[in-house]
Amino acid sequence: MGAARFLRGLVEVVEPRRVVAVVNTGDDAVLHGLHVSPDLDTVVYTLAGAISRERGWGLEGETWAAMEALARYPSRFAWFALGDRDLATHLFRTQRLADGAPLSALTTEIAAAWAVDVTVLPVTDDRLETMMDVEDEGEIGFQDYFVRRRHDVSVHGVRFRGAEEAKPAPGVLDALGSAEVVVVCPSNPIVSVGPLLAVPGVREAVVARRDRVVAVSPIVAGAALKGPADRLLRDLGHEVSVVGVARLYADLAATLVVDEADAALAGAVEAEGMRCVVTPTVMHGRSEAAVLARTVLDSA
Repeated sequence: MGAARFLRGLVEVVEPRRVVAVVNTGDDAVLHGLHVSPDLDTVVYTLAGAISRERGWGLEGETWAAMEALARYPSRFAWFALGDRDLATHLFRTQRLADGAPLSALTTEIAAAWAVDVTVLPVTDDRLETMMDVEDEGEIGFQDYFVRRRHDVSVHGVRFRGAEEAKPAPGVLDALGSAEVVVVCPSNPIVSVGPLLAVPGVREAVVARRDRVVAVSPIVAGAALKGPADRLLRDLGHEVSVVGVARLYADLAATLVVDEADAALAGAVEAEGMRCVVTPTVMHGRSEAAVLARTVLDSA
């Protein structure tokens, strides 16, 4: 969600057609027989102004008749709800994949259908699965961890199944190599940014542009604004602070943008080898996101 909100602000200060969003697919899953791409859809729906403001995912004005009807049948995925309007996107994606279309091509079609001018690219067209090693259960899929268990279990490890064999989707490496600024959005470093960097060639492409890479910390005052980033960092032995984020990103980005609440830690961030920019980073709405986007671009 942090990335989608940032992009919503970025298109206020940059022509949308100049923006390329490389998006995580590690949390994609086949549920109810449909290929669901949560991060891709959240980015498209947010940029289209159609995202549910209450939930932060799915579509505004959604209804749930299909899920209510499904409840009369035994289902392994009863815990994962898809709204009636949202189902159309998953039906289209699943059919296009069955027809042989790569995920990147059909994502372009979905973005165009929503009149989104930003180029939205999955990091890879190949299967990439974020797997969580959780307490007392062993390895489970990301959606099982995030939705079914409400990310309320301890995590001992994370791996990205299929990453070693995956190839960056067409356009990904070109975008990273030619961008005026590469922004690591304020997303979960472990399960949102981590899968991107696990695809061979992506980390190397970002490192090669380090002087033009700006990361925005998803941790504010020692906590994640939403989601399990803080708990995951703690579970996996990282410091839950902007300094911990700096240690994760120091080889990737020359600059880390942190919130005013963490101004006292600016020196510690710079001791990790990154320039630190202090500014309001909490995006309550489009205007705050636009101001943050401008600051990020200027800092590069």
